[in-house]
Amino acid sequence: MIKALIFDMGGVLVDLDIEDCKKTFKEKLGYHDIDQIIDACHQKGIYGDLEEGTLSAEEFRAIVLAGSRPGATEAEVDEAMSHILAGIEPSKVQLLKDLSDKYDLYMLSNNNAICLPFSSKMFDDAGIPLKDIFIKCFFSFEMKALKPSKSFYEAVMREIGLPAEQMLFIDDSQKNVDGSIEAGLPAVYYEPGTDLSAVIYDVLNREGC
Repeated sequence: MIKALIFDMGGVLVDLDIEDCKKTFKEKLGYHDIDQIIDACHQKGIYGDLEEGTLSAEEFRAIVLAGSRPGATEAEVDEAMSHILAGIEPSKVQLLKDLSDKYDLYMLSNNNAICLPFSSKMFDDAGIPLKDIFIKCFFSFEMKALKPSKSFYEAVMREIGLPAEQMLFIDDSQKNVDGSIEAGLPAVYYEPGTDLSAVIYDVLNREGC
């Protein structure tokens, strides 16, 4: 029986708008290398290094500003980064509240030190602060590992401490889902824009949970 549900953040709980992020970098900062570091998986080059924790937020900002228009600021870099976050649907807020009554909720996310404060505020504003709705959040930049790294999943499973069959991971990347399953953590794919509750309850019902 499943006891713990582990959610990805971006693309599953928080809607993403990669194109708006790219547009903001180009129009507000004059930084056109953005196309080389953010795509549908948004983990390439210096962006990937930022999310893996091998590049600090300060170092990331400095690299971006070196390729931006004169006078661009660190605050503008952060603001441009925040445009990748489109918000949390009310139905997902209610879903998390409902699930938290019966299951232990965790988050497992490729994330970074610049975007996290913005996304955290979204959860605060929605009435489900991260520290309240999730028992623990596992962020890549803090864990120094990126999904679908086997070591990342294994570290999360050890920390949660339940038998693998009692956990379920939900992610919007098939690559990450496959990596999770290969590491021994049961996982299910969620297609952004579809009904998240249907995906989760389908698995729970089949497991008799």
